[in-house]
Amino acid sequence: MIKRLAEKKITDWITKSKNALLVSGARQVGKTFSIRRCLRQQNCDYLEINLIEKPELVEVINKSSSIKDLVLNLSAATDYSFVKGKTIIFIDEIQEAKDVVTKIKFWVDEGSYRFILSGSLLGVELNSLRSAPVGYLEEIKMFPLNFEEFIKASGLTNEIFDYLKNCFINKTTVSDLIHNKLLQHFQRYLVIGGMPAAVKEYIETGDMNRVFDIHQNIIELYKKDFTKYEKQEKKLMLISIYKQIPSQLLKQNKRFCYADIKKGLRFERIENSFLWLESAGVAISVYNATQPKLSLNQNAKSSLLKLYLSDVGLLSHLYGKSTQMNLLLGNDKINMGGIYENAVAQELNTNGLRAYFFNNHKIGELDFVIEFQGKILPIEVKSGKGYYVHSAISNALAEKDYNIKDGFVFSNSNLKINEKLTYYPVYMCTFIKDDIELPVLPLL
Repeated sequence: MIKRLAEKKITDWITKSKNALLVSGARQVGKTFSIRRCLRQQNCDYLEINLIEKPELVEVINKSSSIKDLVLNLSAATDYSFVKGKTIIFIDEIQEAKDVVTKIKFWVDEGSYRFILSGSLLGVELNSLRSAPVGYLEEIKMFPLNFEEFIKASGLTNEIFDYLKNCFINKTTVSDLIHNKLLQHFQRYLVIGGMPAAVKEYIETGDMNRVFDIHQNIIELYKKDFTKYEKQEKKLMLISIYKQIPSQLLKQNKRFCYADIKKGLRFERIENSFLWLESAGVAISVYNATQPKLSLNQNAKSSLLKLYLSDVGLLSHLYGKSTQMNLLLGNDKINMGGIYENAVAQELNTNGLRAYFFNNHKIGELDFVIEFQGKILPIEVKSGKGYYVHSAISNALAEKDYNIKDGFVFSNSNLKINEKLTYYPVYMCTFIKDDIELPVLPLL
């Protein structure tokens, strides 16, 4: 069974909060399914409305000036009997009725009913929803399954997962049997990815041709969304950028080259398209940091970036079946660096960590630089056997001005320590989470 980490947050909202809830994320990441499951598990009385499947209800919601009007109109349209203090109104595809944000404060204040709003970011501006007054709307972001969710859905026991986590924290070698098993899981994850429909097909049938078809359908759905929501000039640019991601990640220098779309094209002309793809949840932007120092956000240069897909399975699909086969067989003689990097970028993004890259002539290029547990952490990702060749990260650790204490190298090797460097098995990237908790301060 596929169990999502976000479901704990949804359940916490059901049992503890009186605010409205917004569950956001790209299409096909499992938002609706998880919300339904949590509502059913908690035996909630709820009405689900999908505004794409029932567009006539958009007008019903927009014309409802009060809770009384809303309940009366929805009751007439759906034959649903509302119960004050119990019924939760779940509005899916909320982007079709964006004006609801102007009413959510009053709906929450009135207190008779609670609201869950869900919508896709593909081609849709949900920023207005996020501008709701603080204290009235909570947001949970959902992504494709990360590696932790994938291996647990694949049958890995909690005992083995906890064992791996302890190895990560204490920097101890993983037993060969478990290490080899996890590498196999990771190689499959690189091909299957984290889209729930693809993972479900893999678990139930193991038919990789069906998984391939699911990936293709999702990619076509994304492209249709580009054309549905955007003007002609912009939708063509979005499609061009999206198509370029796989080839850009095959290069040794994985920074996105705008000239590959059109000769002489400058970043300023297409910056909004990169931002759109990221906010839509279909791509992950990793910007250049001019210095590997705190705060990385203040050192970021947005015109230099690397662009990854939000799901590594979709990336592998775009490379074709021969690449997928080599990944499943663990063939390290072909260029898999971009796919490995995409998986790590996806894991960092899912765990709420903003990744950057760093490059200069003296140091070289660091694949990723993040703020981890209050410090700067450089990360190198290696897909082949030469995982010990990493001049850039060694140079960065040796640079006194940076004062970097540790560096991680993720590869297919087992866990090893060499002074400031820790060589982690690549599957352990799932454990990189910023777990610093800010203190609770007394009032002055």
